[in-house]
Amino acid sequence: MPRRLTMLPIGQRYRGLDAAELHDVLLAEEAELDFPEFGVDDAWSVGCWLRRTAVEQGFGVGVAITLGDQRAFHAATQGAAALNDDWLERKFRVVRLYGHSSLAVRAQYLRDGESFETHSALDPLLYAAAGGGFPLRVRGTLVGAVGVSGLEMHDDHALLVEALRHHIKL
Repeated sequence: MPRRLTMLPIGQRYRGLDAAELHDVLLAEEAELDFPEFGVDDAWSVGCWLRRTAVEQGFGVGVAITLGDQRAFHAATQGAAALNDDWLERKFRVVRLYGHSSLAVRAQYLRDGESFETHSALDPLLYAAAGGGFPLRVRGTLVGAVGVSGLEMHDDHALLVEALRHHIKL
């Protein structure tokens, strides 16, 4: 049976930071996770790692990876729902528009004393600055995004960062 926890220890390192510190940490992760190349085989490898890890941990999540406009990977685990796919799309729109992780965009607004929902002038039904969307970059160029939806937002983010760190070491 999938876990139904609201917070998991995997995202704890982010929850303890103020918005400015969080923003800096997230931008450093993005710089760290810039790939020399990333194609459909890489998307498959990262996506399978995410799904396998989620199943092992009992996480009910949706996972997706896009390369440009192409959906290169999409899967769900027991406990995920169609709503998770909607969240993934909303997070991906933020990644594409801002060129940063959806959590970094959220932290940027909070750092500036604002809220994304009220100050971005974007439809909250189409855009979500919540953890779980991450830019895929090849030598600095945005080529796609990876997303996880179903956990508390910091945990969504932490899970996908671990997947990308695992992959970049291969």
